[in-house]
Parts: sequence; structure tokens; C-alpha cells
Amino acid sequence: MAFYKINTELRDVCIIQSDIYNDERGFFTEAHVVDRFDELNIPIEFVQDNLSFSKKGVLRGLHYQLKPFPQDKLVFVIKGKILDVVVDIRKSSPTYLKHIKIELSENLGKSIYVPRGFAHGFLALEDTYLYYKVTHNFIKELDRSIRWNDPDIGIDWGIENPFLSDKDRNAPFLKDAEVFL
Repeated sequence: MAFYKINTELRDVCIIQSDIYNDERGFFTEAHVVDRFDELNIPIEFVQDNLSFSKKGVLRGLHYQLKPFPQDKLVFVIKGKILDVVVDIRKSSPTYLKHIKIELSENLGKSIYVPRGFAHGFLALEDTYLYYKVTHNFIKELDRSIRWNDPDIGIDWGIENPFLSDKDRNAPFLKDAEVFL
């Protein structure tokens, strides 16, 4: 099987595309193989795997974890479809405040690698099971969010009233948030 790294407009954020084998029974793909990620110059060690379910219209994010335990993420959809959004929150970066959007769905063999220093969120375009791997355990005291509709970032989510958690609804705007330097 082969893995392909597709660079994005945000340096260090990339799409990982893997071969998919389909037949009358269904499909098979490899989501993460350490040696292949090393070959793509993404030598990371994941320590926690997460599975979430979101109903259509749920928006989660924009989330990140502060130092000393920031998280790199590898995100893919098991079932359903999402609009995945990544925002550069590294103040010293030439792409600071820039964001990308990508649609992820089942059966595409596609995942997104989100390194530390980026905020991440998604909108469930249909009922969706999302699976993601992270490089540090979740630490509540270091967990942070930025408001999903922050005008300084200007993300067009394509929805006016998403279903939000209290945490995401009340998240600070970027100008008031703790971010990476």
C-alpha cells in the first residue's frame, strides 16, 4: 500500500492519502503506519486515540492544547462527512490567522495531519463518526478554544446556527485567547 502526502497552503498541515482496495465485500485502507509516516517526514508518536460521534449540524472547535503538551492530530472519518477546518495560531508564522477547509468523508482513504500550533474544528455535514490520534493525552487545564465565528479569522462554515457545546459557544475570540507564540 502507498501513502501520499499532499501539502496545503498552511506549512506543516498536510493531507494524507492512502490507497484504497475495494471489492464486492467493501473496502480496506491503512490509516496509519509508523514507517510510512517516517518516510513522509512526519515522524510522530501517537499516545491516544479518540472516537467521536456528531450529529448533522454539530460544530466542534476551534480547539487546541497549550504547551508544554500541545497535540499533533491525525484526523479521519469512519462514517459520515465533515467540513474540517485548521487555523494557524502561531503568531510568528507567515500564515498566522490563515485557515484551510477540507471535506473529509468515509471511503476516501484521506486524513488530515494537524500539527501543534494550529486550532482545529469541524462541522458535521451528516451524522459522522470521527476518529483521531493525538501525540499527547488530553489535559483539561491546557485545553483551549477559539470562537468558531471569530471575525478576525473569517471562516465561512456555510451554516448560521450550528449546534454547539457551551464550551464552544462561549469560547473567547482569538484576540482574548491564549495562543502559541
